[in-house]
Amino acid sequence: MAKQFLVLAVLFVACKIAAATTVYDVLEQNNLPRGLLPLGVKSYVLHPDGALEVTLPKECNFFITVGGTKLQFRYGTSVNGIIKSGSISRVSGVRFQVKFAWLGINQVSHTGNQINLQVERSTKSFPASAFSQSPSCN
Repeated sequence: MAKQFLVLAVLFVACKIAAATTVYDVLEQNNLPRGLLPLGVKSYVLHPDGALEVTLPKECNFFITVGGTKLQFRYGTSVNGIIKSGSISRVSGVRFQVKFAWLGINQVSHTGNQINLQVERSTKSFPASAFSQSPSCN
């Protein structure tokens, strides 16, 4: 019985991966907006345990305007995390500028119409619509 369950679980993950042709599809299949990643992803690997590895061709900086305020994000060439429905945990390779400091984003979650970014010891919430389109790198 345990072996049958394991085989079924592997087939489910394989089907889910096969159905996702881009990393943006992977985000949307996990109830996350595609705009969490910038345009131009070079490659990605989604492991059966949900570990997601994304490679960008170069460091990426961009702004997202929310409520009239421009927010700056910086993505390294390697962005990683553990993806599951509605969230990405153990995020690495993504920073967000708050005033004069660059803070690492640790976790992203989608709750209702909000995207919550856990940065160090606090959580910043934004409308999910701010992440509906993948931004272009500067």
